[in-house]
Amino acid sequence: MSEEATGGQATRNDEDHAVPPDAQERPEDRLAHAVRVAEQALIEFEIAVETFRVEVENFSRLHHQKLGPMYARLDELDARIAEARAARSGDAEDLRRAREARALVQPMPGVDELFHDWMDGDGLSPEAAAMLTDRPVSAPRRVRPSEEARRLFRELARKAHPDLAQDESERKRRDAFITRVNAAYALGDVERLERLAEEWEAGPASPETRLSESEELYARLEWLSQRKELLTAVARELEESAIGAMLTMAPDDPDALLDEIAEQLLAQVADRERELASLVE
Repeated sequence: MSEEATGGQATRNDEDHAVPPDAQERPEDRLAHAVRVAEQALIEFEIAVETFRVEVENFSRLHHQKLGPMYARLDELDARIAEARAARSGDAEDLRRAREARALVQPMPGVDELFHDWMDGDGLSPEAAAMLTDRPVSAPRRVRPSEEARRLFRELARKAHPDLAQDESERKRRDAFITRVNAAYALGDVERLERLAEEWEAGPASPETRLSESEELYARLEWLSQRKELLTAVARELEESAIGAMLTMAPDDPDALLDEIAEQLLAQVADRERELASLVE
């Protein structure tokens, strides 16, 4: 077989196996793929933001439970020290400082404030029930849900995220379900998350992804971009908050950070008490 014949035969084979124009990937197909990738990236980002939000909220609650009484004690001691100095000197400036220090001391809470956050979807919280029945109050929840709770939350969020809905009714169903998932995750309730996972698997099958027109796909990409900007702002606000900044300082062991701050506050309380004692002798 001659070289020309070989070359000619290869050319004809190439032509025989060429992809028909109508079988080539359309621009809409590439756009649809880009939308799916953007949707998945947004879901992962939203999971990360929601995870951090839960950690910040739990850390804030633990911070208030563990350190709140110490801060209140410091404010009370500062007010008493200022009042003792004013009583000794009778100076107008000392009297003004004493009034300002006393104004910073939070008054005793009323009944409504006392029971704020003591009610949840199941009625009284465990802490409130323990207080009312004279049982020992359970230790505050840790800052972070367990690794198993985090794993279940991520899996459920990826499967049931509202952004994967193809119509409004499906979006509403997913919104309601994810709200329950978030509540269970905030409590670190692994059993409830497992039940929710079983419920989702037993529920109606999600509709197949349909091919959208290019205009709809571009609109979807625009919405995803706007949603990402919103989540970025939320994440920045969480990170820049006082509690978020504290949590970022000790991402591996935030409980240890609370213990360190508690030791510092106890030392300050002791210093204030000695100062007050010297003024009222």
